[in-house]
Amino acid sequence: MDIKNIAASGTLLAVGIGFGISSIFTMDVGSALRMGPGYFPLILSIVITVIGIAIGIKALRDTEGFHPQIAPLRALAAIIIAPILFGLTVRGLGFVPAVALTSLSAATAATGQRPLVVLAITLGITVFCLGVFYYGLGLPVRLIGPWLGV
Repeated sequence: MDIKNIAASGTLLAVGIGFGISSIFTMDVGSALRMGPGYFPLILSIVITVIGIAIGIKALRDTEGFHPQIAPLRALAAIIIAPILFGLTVRGLGFVPAVALTSLSAATAATGQRPLVVLAITLGITVFCLGVFYYGLGLPVRLIGPWLGV
């Protein structure tokens, strides 16, 4: 019996059954030819419930035990610090340095990363975020902030 998958199955069953009941009693479901606003949530809840049942059946058949592992403290700290670092530095340093610092912090979470790989990840994420958020979505942020004298 796989406890982790049984917990996942229970969660999916609770969500699927809950949304199914909610869609039946709070919205007009209609029919397949004349769909009401509750039709799609009902179908989605049925799919989620079936997936939960399938995972539960597989979990009951598995014989491997669940052995939880705790992530390394350095990785947890790097991931937790990353968004805090972004929030604290985005106005002062600007968008580009803040994203670079955040990416650098998150990239150091993995053990055994070579420095060039960490720098490549940082550069790639920074360029990607600059393209998507500044140029693509037009986010009104300063690229370089006042802390850097610009």
